[in-house]
Amino acid sequence: MRLDLQETFYHRADNTFSSGLFASQLSRFVSSFEKWPGKRPLLFLCIGSDRVTGDSLGPVIGYKLGKVWGQEIPIIGSLDHPVHAVNLEQTLEWINSRKDKPILVAIDASVGVEEHVGCITLSNRPLKPGLAVNKDLPAVGHISITGIVSSRQSDPMFPLHSTSLALVMNLADCICNGISRFCYIRR
Repeated sequence: MRLDLQETFYHRADNTFSSGLFASQLSRFVSSFEKWPGKRPLLFLCIGSDRVTGDSLGPVIGYKLGKVWGQEIPIIGSLDHPVHAVNLEQTLEWINSRKDKPILVAIDASVGVEEHVGCITLSNRPLKPGLAVNKDLPAVGHISITGIVSSRQSDPMFPLHSTSLALVMNLADCICNGISRFCYIRR
């Protein structure tokens, strides 16, 4: 894969075959970044707030992955220690100061068009957290994963406050299954 070619894949969270395809595509993206000089570790950055249902996808995924994988895969951001608008820049400074220069996989909730609600995106480009609520935060990640939790509305906070917890959990389960399959492949 050429690194200058940007790709984004959409997966329906309710499709039982999505996690396998997701794992395969994630593996391909990570492999393309591993071809850069030097051995680089992988780091999952789960972004969001545990105080807003629609924004809790990242922390829920961080919590779930931590329960399954423990210290085996590096994860920043969880329900106990969320990474959100207030501490994102400080967290990125710490990540960027690391000598090992990890391949960063950023995970966050997003809003989109109605027909994409319930979909997961996987992209070989950074994500822009806070975009849906008009926050100016830095782009994050070499690879990005989002779960589309709602459609755009005139009030940017409304979709996040009215998001179904069941939808967030279904998206989180699918993303965690895909990441777990990916981690088993890499063992």
